[in-house]
Amino acid sequence: MITLTGKKIAEGIAVGKLAFYSRGEREIRRICVEDTEKELLRFQKAREKADQELREICLMSEKELGEANAMIFEMQQMILADEEFVNGVTKIICGQRWNAEYAVQEAAESFVDLFSSRDTSYIRGHEADVRDVAFRLVRILARSRKDRRLMGEPFIMAARDLYPSEALQLDKSKVLGFVTMYGSINSHTAALARTRGIPSVIGIGDALKKDYDGKTVIIDGFDGKLYIEPDHSTMKRMLQKKKQNVRRAEVLERLKGKENVTQSGQKIDVCANIGAREDIESVLSNDANGIGLFRSEFLYMENGGKLPTEDQQFRVYRMAAEAMGMKRVVIRAADIGGDKQAECVRIPSEANPMMGYRGIRILLDKEEMFRTQLRAVLRASAFGNLAIMFPMITAVEEVTAAKKILEKVKEELRSEKIAFDHKIEIGVMIETPAAVMLSGELAREVDFFSIGTNDLTQYTLAMDRQNLRLSGYYNPHHPALIKMIRIVANNVHLEGKRIGICGDLAADVSLTEMFLKMGIDELSVAPSQILPLRKKIREIR
Repeated sequence: MITLTGKKIAEGIAVGKLAFYSRGEREIRRICVEDTEKELLRFQKAREKADQELREICLMSEKELGEANAMIFEMQQMILADEEFVNGVTKIICGQRWNAEYAVQEAAESFVDLFSSRDTSYIRGHEADVRDVAFRLVRILARSRKDRRLMGEPFIMAARDLYPSEALQLDKSKVLGFVTMYGSINSHTAALARTRGIPSVIGIGDALKKDYDGKTVIIDGFDGKLYIEPDHSTMKRMLQKKKQNVRRAEVLERLKGKENVTQSGQKIDVCANIGAREDIESVLSNDANGIGLFRSEFLYMENGGKLPTEDQQFRVYRMAAEAMGMKRVVIRAADIGGDKQAECVRIPSEANPMMGYRGIRILLDKEEMFRTQLRAVLRASAFGNLAIMFPMITAVEEVTAAKKILEKVKEELRSEKIAFDHKIEIGVMIETPAAVMLSGELAREVDFFSIGTNDLTQYTLAMDRQNLRLSGYYNPHHPALIKMIRIVANNVHLEGKRIGICGDLAADVSLTEMFLKMGIDELSVAPSQILPLRKKIREIR
């Protein structure tokens, strides 16, 4: 037996024969053309045909997987229409007199190189989408048939990489799971695999050899493993794991549409933590009561050297608001700094970044950046039930300063006659001992609270949670932390405000009953943890 390890992107167990996928790609020859106008016309017609295909795929994706995943193919339509890409192809055809197929391939690679060097979010991390578009154009130009699909018995697909359109069109009755040599856990392909529930492991590297074609393999999507010709004990263990997962999923599926209520009748909201628009479909499919934490800093971290624009942010926040309807979506203002560095926000080197320039300190210091985000959130609030939350609060003065900026932005939008929710709720994160001790005073300034137990634990214990040497000392159940949560809950409720928990402890079912006794109003967890948490709540007497 051979065991290969990669990155897990979609949980599940799949057992079957390994089959290497081939796109039926043909060698693209460089041919000198006499009539460049005719060649340019071929390219333009191919673009029109590709755009038509992408529109059809986009509609299919929206119908089957939701709007968030359909936007992947809207991005590919943007690439197809991008002036830099189109001009690159045109220059090669007209300037160098090469054929359209070759021009498309060369322009696509130049396009990827150009944007990778600029660190622009439009392409960064999604180079596979550019190559997917180029492959589509070349196929149309060559009048070849569509991407070849392996037929016959169900199998496990192996590939060098997989384009998003290929991941979308995988026949789940045939493809039991897939493994790739390369790929990113943040890619559109990964997002589609998670949404479609296809067990998959990526990034195995050159260890995934074509010599394994036809061999029996097991994908363990829980641990990111691929077992080649598994032995009897491994096969038995994996099959048992698969049965347990199926039974667990069936039980949890029956909980959709049910309330998060104990047997004694106590109710609590269970919401989702997300970091990107691709997560929204998972929130919906897992029946969350809302989005309790939208980590907006990821929009900055993925945007390379440029700050995300107001419109960029507005589109994402609006989509979240519309997708959730009347359910609340809490946008946390960008919590940049510490272990969340963004290239577009210059932070001087610090000896201890977790205790340094981060969160609300950066937002108040870089007011223009903060105002841009607030404008985007407020504009999007006209399309659903949005709230905004300030991170890393240590003083009442920080909250009042942030509220003043928010009021100025509201006045701007009123003067511009731009619609927004004039009564948008404001919340704060409780992540520092200072915020715990001031929670009563803070409760008079805002509408709701959310306890970030990850940071609160490390600041309370004076331990870096990522320091492996301290793992034996780091105790997320420390009595001091539990006491702090109880203090905050009491202070907030005395002011008639709501309190939630959005850190890792929110999903710790060993603490769920205690949180209910404290009167915690909301637990916000990863989308995949919503139904298991609901199950636990409904079992409490």
